[in-house]
Amino acid sequence: MNQELFEIGLKTRREVLGSEYVDASLQNADDFNRCMQEHVTQYCWGDVWNRPGLDRRTRSFLNLAMLTALNRPHEIKLHVRGAINNGLSKEEIAEVFLQSAIYCGVPAAIDSFKIAKEVFKEMGL
Repeated sequence: MNQELFEIGLKTRREVLGSEYVDASLQNADDFNRCMQEHVTQYCWGDVWNRPGLDRRTRSFLNLAMLTALNRPHEIKLHVRGAINNGLSKEEIAEVFLQSAIYCGVPAAIDSFKIAKEVFKEMGL
């Protein structure tokens, strides 16, 4: 493992998703899944999220659309919170889901809207 890239990824991951979530994910890792936590932190958050080609807002737009397409509710919930942390407004998030409805399917987008409403309520928005 590249420790420097892991540390950079850990910082970014905490800034986007929140320290509470990230720390719990790492603390709950065991011998079976620790390798995945390290892999995601190093490569996803340390490498890709820190590339200069796109800013964090744009990456959040993309993630919300792709996760809607994949219909991954747990990750949508996590990345709606990250999108807010990266400066997206509720209106921008709604537009991502509307666009996704056309290209990815209405049922998936409806689920994403529902999940986002839950996150907004939890965040007091």
